[in-house]
Amino acid sequence: MRRFSIAVAAAVTLGIALSSVPAQAHTGRPSPGLAHCTADTCHFDVPPGTYDVRVVVGGKTASATSISGESRRSLLPETAAPAGERVTRSFTVNVRTPEGEPTGPAGTPGLDLRIGGSAPALAGIEVKLARHARQIFLVGDSTVCDQPGDPYSGWGQQLPQYLREGVSVANYADSGESTVSYLGNPQLWATVRPLIRPGDPVLVQLAHNDKTTDEATYRANLETLVAGIRERGGQPVLVTPIVRRWFNPDGTLNNGTALLVNGLGVDHPAVTRSVAAARDVPLIDLTAKTKALVESLGVEGSKALYLTNEARDNTHTSVRGATAYAALVRDELVTRHLVPKGKVRVG
Repeated sequence: MRRFSIAVAAAVTLGIALSSVPAQAHTGRPSPGLAHCTADTCHFDVPPGTYDVRVVVGGKTASATSISGESRRSLLPETAAPAGERVTRSFTVNVRTPEGEPTGPAGTPGLDLRIGGSAPALAGIEVKLARHARQIFLVGDSTVCDQPGDPYSGWGQQLPQYLREGVSVANYADSGESTVSYLGNPQLWATVRPLIRPGDPVLVQLAHNDKTTDEATYRANLETLVAGIRERGGQPVLVTPIVRRWFNPDGTLNNGTALLVNGLGVDHPAVTRSVAAARDVPLIDLTAKTKALVESLGVEGSKALYLTNEARDNTHTSVRGATAYAALVRDELVTRHLVPKGKVRVG
């Protein structure tokens, strides 16, 4: 059984109230922030919105604490604190309904956080409404979305752990969606588009389910998404799809199945690159980057990135794979100046 400790420290600001209570005012009595926490969960009764969360971790003995929230989103990577010391970390989280996939169940109202890690020790927590956060919107499919259950995970589900306070991820990716269905479903594009604010990056990765979409339609759909984002003042970013783990006998992934060429011969990554160049849109070539990573790990080593052993699934990623792919996206966001370097966590 893992050890868990809660120490008295910190405060909480709920809803839209702006006053915080100094931690020292609660010495010797329960903290109002920690009063919302049990041994391994915290619940804050807040309306949908974007919230800054400040946590203090550490205890009498050495600890290692991670935090996830809402629909299995990784919000804080495992953070070590030496014995007797406290470490403060902050992040920003998007709270919405539905809390996970847009076409999925509503989930639990409010903000739910789960305390994990190999030796978790939560010493304090504060939640307040974010005033000036930049929001990264994700438009995608099951390889990106907030997957509801283990062992599945989308890379968008792991991206928040790499971001510091002031930048949140609004993951509107949804399982089974193509460019056609995403544009046509009122729960998806018609819901996301009005939420985009000037300057918000909007990452679009749709291809895996465009199996019967012809090239002209696929191109036009990407262009429609780009135009809609720009009309709202957002920053469109086209993302080529992650590879399928489908090896050739020589250990490469140079085949249509791995590289997302559909049954009509439409090369989705190539079309995405073409649209990005024609419309002057930043491109994250996740196909090329994931191909390089998977090939470097080889036939056996790459199984851990996908659900090959668990479900004979070489399309969807494990937590490990999604985390690795999210790191690739993080690096590209910084390189292309879509997120300030100081707002990301490295390592």
